[in-house]
Amino acid sequence: MPPAVEVIDVARRFGTVQALAGVDLTVAEGEFFGLLGPNGAGKTTLISILAGLTRADRGTARILGHDVVTDFRVARRSLGVVPQELVFDPFFSVRETLEFQAGYFGLRRQGAWIDEILHHLDLTGKANANMRSLSGGMKRRVLVGQALVHKPPVIVLDEPTAGVDVELRQSLWRFIRKLNRDGHTIILTTHYLEEAEALCGRIAMLKDGRVVALDSTHNLLSRFAGLTCRVASEQMPAAWEARIVRREGANFYVGLANYAELETLLAALRADGIAIDELALEETDLEQVFLRIMKGAEAA
Repeated sequence: MPPAVEVIDVARRFGTVQALAGVDLTVAEGEFFGLLGPNGAGKTTLISILAGLTRADRGTARILGHDVVTDFRVARRSLGVVPQELVFDPFFSVRETLEFQAGYFGLRRQGAWIDEILHHLDLTGKANANMRSLSGGMKRRVLVGQALVHKPPVIVLDEPTAGVDVELRQSLWRFIRKLNRDGHTIILTTHYLEEAEALCGRIAMLKDGRVVALDSTHNLLSRFAGLTCRVASEQMPAAWEARIVRREGANFYVGLANYAELETLLAALRADGIAIDELALEETDLEQVFLRIMKGAEAA
């Protein structure tokens, strides 16, 4: 079975700006995948290439095994994208907007599914309202509905909760989680890193058009969490050298996969005769991990 999304050595330049510089990543079917990075990292360009809105200068992109260039009809039908920009037709009501969107994919009699979308996005009361009369948050809800109306197996959410109130954000994520449980692959870009930490099983981080980190959320957090160890020694036991995340003076920051590894570390310190001056367990979150990885990418 092919992956939901496959990106191989994709590059794209706009004039003097190298938006993507050879991106490789794979998203498995049914994943909830995070695509993170600062402004200008290349996230939207990559999404535009997947959606067929932009052509890559080189490389290959596939949706469920379908090339986005040579097999674009099937690839586009397999993908639903919620864009950052609030783009809408001012002449239609909310329901008409969703009906026309379904029609673009040759789908008719989608009333029951459209009603379900309106319900989950708290738009039932606005179904017959003109798009011009909606607030920015309401318009964004309709964009989410448009991306879902043809029931795509792969859904890309590009900053879906930007400018959205807390209540809608919670209801939206309940709906998206349900879609993911039902088998839909979700790719999320967001600047709300607490959302990515709570929702995404794996995360790719982009910087200057390159992937600078790609791992499970758990492993990314573990990389910078763990034990802070201050010892009366210039070095740690040899078996733990590779586990040192960073060093600040006599303080070693050692990543632990779980608390059970603490006893293994203590035994190694005792065996090498290294005295412990201080031990502390350090907590971290995805925001701290993101900032450290971006800083490390700049240094590199």
